[in-house]
Amino acid sequence: MTEPCRALVFVICCAASPALAQELRTDVDRDYRSHLAAVFDAFHRNPELSLVEHQTAARLARELADAGFDVTEGVGGTGVVALLRNGDGPTVMMRADMDGLPVQEKSGLPNASRATQEDPISGNVVPVMHACGHDVHMTSLVGTARWMARHRDRWSGTLMLIGQPAEERIVGARMMRADRLWERFGTPDYALAFHVSAQHEAGKINVTDGSPYAGADTVDIIIHGVGAHGASPHRGKDPIVLGSQIVVALQTLVSRELPPREPGVVTVGSFHAGTKHNIISDRAVLQLTVRSVSKEARQTLLDGIERIAVNLGRAAGLPEDLLPEVIVSQESVPPTVNDAALARRLRSAWRRAIGPDEVIDQPGKGMGAEDFPFFTEDPRIPSVYWSIGGTPVEDFAREKAGGPPVPSHHSPLFKIAPEPAVTRGVESTVVALLELMGAPPAHADDP
Repeated sequence: MTEPCRALVFVICCAASPALAQELRTDVDRDYRSHLAAVFDAFHRNPELSLVEHQTAARLARELADAGFDVTEGVGGTGVVALLRNGDGPTVMMRADMDGLPVQEKSGLPNASRATQEDPISGNVVPVMHACGHDVHMTSLVGTARWMARHRDRWSGTLMLIGQPAEERIVGARMMRADRLWERFGTPDYALAFHVSAQHEAGKINVTDGSPYAGADTVDIIIHGVGAHGASPHRGKDPIVLGSQIVVALQTLVSRELPPREPGVVTVGSFHAGTKHNIISDRAVLQLTVRSVSKEARQTLLDGIERIAVNLGRAAGLPEDLLPEVIVSQESVPPTVNDAALARRLRSAWRRAIGPDEVIDQPGKGMGAEDFPFFTEDPRIPSVYWSIGGTPVEDFAREKAGGPPVPSHHSPLFKIAPEPAVTRGVESTVVALLELMGAPPAHADDP
């Protein structure tokens, strides 16, 4: 029997084996109580902002090195790359993001963050909180590293674990790639990541064949005008009126230019103009966030924003050199799109190994974005991004009965149950890795 066939037989047997599933669950539960709970607590109490995750990266690097990985720090800023080479086989990358948010934690938890830090962008000292669950992601990465290192007889290939900085600013993945990530450490055959979800019951695995996260574009529209006295509007060109017309017209893009079943968002989050009651300004600025789940929809929205802004400027009678300027920021990300065949393969593996009732397929209702595609788009790497539920079922029951609502991500009240989220994060990742890297035990004999 060839090596690939032997590996496939082993994977199928292992993934379907109740004994393996129970062994994995027992191992991970034991490791959580003896080690991972303290790791999570340390990460949760001591969050750091994007681009300055120095202590966080150092702790993660130490944990991965202690597990037996070859660790490189300082990749793309504070990024961490850990490799464990274990014979022939595919290279599989698993990513965890590391940064916290400038939010004051009001969860009421005994280990609530009291950290403050100077924001490297604004220079202001701000409170910091893991309001998006990155502490869960890092702790699960540590648990995965420890399990895979202890069970090298179960798999073959190269495991690449990545601690990524600055996901919240959607620049960290791009920074690591700019630091020659694949050239230095090898291009993975598969790329994986998960996110803890406050909107799902603790421990549930949610994976979809499509796009778990939207693409996001940051767009500025600079509207020029001709200043005048507020009592003599006929002597000027009012950018506030023109800006208002643009804001209203932009609402037709999603409702009238995207197909009804194609999601999209165009939100004007900021409108700044003027200095005084009786002065018509000569400038206004709109700040937009644009969300889409396909390249085609993204282009439709961006083209439409340009067309509406520029041509309403013409309709207002502005000369060509004063037409509105539409600027698409480099802080943009494409949609996160799962490889459908790989997502179905991992869904089947999770259902066999962890249980069919623990795996769901629910498309997200929001249009949150991720910079994970910068790892997977160029070159194209088959990838799957899934979520792990983090909210106890009783919290949903209280909300349904009229109690406090379950806090969303980025809320100062955000909190999840760490044990079921972390342990299921480890279990789901290990099962996925065994599905992709499984190899026959060392003592297996060829027929």
